[in-house]
Amino acid sequence: MKKDSLPKTLAVFPLSNFIIFPNTTVPLNIFEPRYIDMINDSMKSNKLVGMIQPKILKNNDNEIPQLHEIGCMGKITSFKETEETRFLIELKGIIRFKVINEIDTNKRYRECKIDFGNYYEDLENKKENIKFSDLELIFKDLKSLFERRGFIINWKALEKQSLNETINALAMASPFSIEEKQVLLEAKNLDIRKTKIAEILTTYSFDQYNNTTIQ
Repeated sequence: MKKDSLPKTLAVFPLSNFIIFPNTTVPLNIFEPRYIDMINDSMKSNKLVGMIQPKILKNNDNEIPQLHEIGCMGKITSFKETEETRFLIELKGIIRFKVINEIDTNKRYRECKIDFGNYYEDLENKKENIKFSDLELIFKDLKSLFERRGFIINWKALEKQSLNETINALAMASPFSIEEKQVLLEAKNLDIRKTKIAEILTTYSFDQYNNTTIQ
């Protein structure tokens, strides 16, 4: 995608504790009516959707959550409608964006005016100068954290991917908090993201996950 074809407004999908990075692809199961509308409208136009994390609501769960300032725009690369009125889609991350303001519309989903100016580098295929040997300690701690939380990760398969894909996949799948994942999304480049993952891991006590399993 070229700079001059980037949209100025974007339908946004606020999904808690979920991030997507440029050049990564994630599956999504869409079932809420407002997001069914959003995907329908997107498929009829440019197939673009903005993934963004909502901020944590502290008082009123019925309140519309504010959005984080930075999200990532994705393009729908696969679309399937199921018999239960669900959409199964794959979304490929293209470029991060900054929210300028939310737009009032008569649609059931949210739309924002956005700016890509700080993230044009996401459109470039630059080779990051990081080796797997640089990540051994991070991988060791991440593996411990994932396993204690009951997550199963195919580490051998990950090592066959590019380093960019591997770090971003681990960041997306990690059991980190909303705020921690947001820090990773906003990290300027892969090297900074690697450092941020290491910093976050130092705050975790692995013993607290000894008895945690996924049901």
